[in-house]
Amino acid sequence: MTALITGASSGIGRDIARILGSMGIRLIISGRNLENLKELQKEIGMKKVKIITADISYREECIRLYEEASKYNVDILINNAGFGLYGSFLETDLERELEMIDVNITAVHILTKLFLRDFAKRNKGYILNVASSAGFMPGPLMSTYYSTKNYVVRLTEAIHEELRRECSSVYIGAFCPGPVNTNFNRIAGVRFALKGISSEYAASCAVDGMFSRKPLIIPTATMKAGVIASHLVPDTLLSMVTAYMQQKKAR
Repeated sequence: MTALITGASSGIGRDIARILGSMGIRLIISGRNLENLKELQKEIGMKKVKIITADISYREECIRLYEEASKYNVDILINNAGFGLYGSFLETDLERELEMIDVNITAVHILTKLFLRDFAKRNKGYILNVASSAGFMPGPLMSTYYSTKNYVVRLTEAIHEELRRECSSVYIGAFCPGPVNTNFNRIAGVRFALKGISSEYAASCAVDGMFSRKPLIIPTATMKAGVIASHLVPDTLLSMVTAYMQQKKAR
């Protein structure tokens, strides 16, 4: 089997690559940080790992990544690349938000559609979209990020149902963790009141859930309870709680 992982240079993507590599799965790792990708390639094994650098905030780069990766008969797509941004919607940078939408939504949409068409023809394959528990709730002070993850969750759920109705053997699921201790918090400029899980644990839950064919993968009992509560609590109250749980990270 061959897996393509976006955002593999650090965090969850890097640790998913390590797990899949240990299972004997050939890897195509993608991202913008070539130095980090080369270090991961060396760690896992030069012959097991192919690097394709790409800036998937651009649509043409998404298409190029698909075309180059398709030469290696991809069986697993891990849409992991993404980032967040903390701040009032009035004050956050528009260009940075649009870039976030391109990475968190547009790239996921393009790669999911293109690879899904290939997988459907073969009637096999796995697609794991790394979303977030943020996808189930409003997110004041991180409004754009929460909204992008809501898109990923709902898109994935809809495609899952379409595949089920077609009796397809292709799997698609969404990984929806809460806070994870990665570079995400530093880049987003946020810290969370809720204690984060390790990137290694998150990656293990993601891989186990994917091969168990779970449509929604939510690690830890705390986050599962939180997601259930998000469906029961009025959105106005949920917004207040969410804003309280995240604060600007000290520089």
